[in-house]
Amino acid sequence: MKIITVDSSNIDSEHICCAISEKKGENCVGSKKAWLRARFEDGLVFKKLDARGKVFIEYMPAEKCFSPVDAKNYMFINCLWVSGKFKSQGLANRLLDECIKDAKKKKKLGLVALGSKKKLHFLTDPEYLKYKGFKIADTASPNFELLYLPFKNTAPRPTFRDSVKDGEIPHKGINIYYSNGCPHTDKYIPLQRKVLEERSVAHQIIHLTTPEEAQKAPTPCTIFSLFIDGKFITSEILTEKRLNKFLDDNGYK
Repeated sequence: MKIITVDSSNIDSEHICCAISEKKGENCVGSKKAWLRARFEDGLVFKKLDARGKVFIEYMPAEKCFSPVDAKNYMFINCLWVSGKFKSQGLANRLLDECIKDAKKKKKLGLVALGSKKKLHFLTDPEYLKYKGFKIADTASPNFELLYLPFKNTAPRPTFRDSVKDGEIPHKGINIYYSNGCPHTDKYIPLQRKVLEERSVAHQIIHLTTPEEAQKAPTPCTIFSLFIDGKFITSEILTEKRLNKFLDDNGYK
């Protein structure tokens, strides 16, 4: 099985894995591909199995990543995903090894990735990364972890930016931060906005479109983060039903 690189030369003809065979993402692949095209200019690398399945790794220089971290000269892993029939075949190891090899070739100090104390939506499995030698560099409320794999013991420890440390923002109502790093936000954000407007709930929906905007966000998970009355609630991209439940559970009638 061959690992190939998706870049500006073949992105129109290659599938992007995270939306494959998912009805909920079928109309939103375009937004993700547009996001990738812009990120290629920032050094993003997208490698996947040359087969129809969800087997890929996506990484980029930390200076241009979509997360509020200070990790100069590290490579930031956006996503590492192996699912379905392709599990237990050593493919995650192959993809990670490709990333390590590339990062060393580019003279990086190591790898860094967003993790958590428990598996959260749209985060690479933290237990797998720790098994592969990643260590905790920093933490942020409520349960985010910044994981890193230094190539030398002398490499400086990456950190979260202060804006994400306490998991709170000074705003009441509903605040949603998102980017097009996931194709599904392009479908569900308009549906969420409709729910909030129909229920006359005070809200802000902040679309993070550049690394500079994302790195100033109050959440490590800029693909999607929901805050209710100033507190981080979830990184799950919510359906209308799930959003209505969160609103009901938090007293928004």
